[in-house]
Amino acid sequence: MARKQARPAATREVTLEPLQVTCRACGNRMRMGHHSHRTVTTLAGVTRLTLQVNRCRNQACPRFHQPTRPEEEGGWALPHGEFGLDVIALVGALRYQQQRSIPQIHEELVRRGLKVAQRTVTDQLYRYEELQALHLADSQRLRARLSEQQQVILALDGLQPDVGHEVLWVLRDCVSGEVLVARSLLGATEQDLVPLLAEAASICRTLDIPIAGVITDGQHSIRNAVARALPGVAHQLCHFH
Repeated sequence: MARKQARPAATREVTLEPLQVTCRACGNRMRMGHHSHRTVTTLAGVTRLTLQVNRCRNQACPRFHQPTRPEEEGGWALPHGEFGLDVIALVGALRYQQQRSIPQIHEELVRRGLKVAQRTVTDQLYRYEELQALHLADSQRLRARLSEQQQVILALDGLQPDVGHEVLWVLRDCVSGEVLVARSLLGATEQDLVPLLAEAASICRTLDIPIAGVITDGQHSIRNAVARALPGVAHQLCHFH
């Protein structure tokens, strides 16, 4: 069933700025190039994101005028996606944990206040399945994308739609926005997270691209997992934590 109404207007606005203020290649301080905008529908409502995009102005730098987008952007939604990762996680949990049909999932989303078409539910279920099936089958494309930046800034996001649901853990590169690993797990302990981080590190080693830093929430289990799986790698908490 296609959408019969226009997409609802945003109920709040959020501005995101890059944590990286100096150029990764030359070390010079970057300047703001422009603002980008996108609208994302999450379980909390429709949010209008204003994204500050910085650029290096050093003409001798290999990254001259290349954009640096806010690292937090990928924690809201997949590249070019209109729906938040929390919506994708909920759709996957309702389908595979509670065995609900597409019409039943659509009914639940509408009950939660989301104005979505039934076809949208199918699309988000596809996104969930794609995340769960991530592997190195497309390693050439991934290597080409990441080699341009010569390093990976790893971010770890955990999405749990409701208490009792599995947590969808997403490991992504902040610079390119590429998702490297995604898994649904029952827990969020150090023992649960170390294998995920180790898998992301293995992917980067296969591509011969180093992990230069990690950005996560402030949970002690996450901090300990990063220290075990990625010893010696710089670890920074997101601004909220």
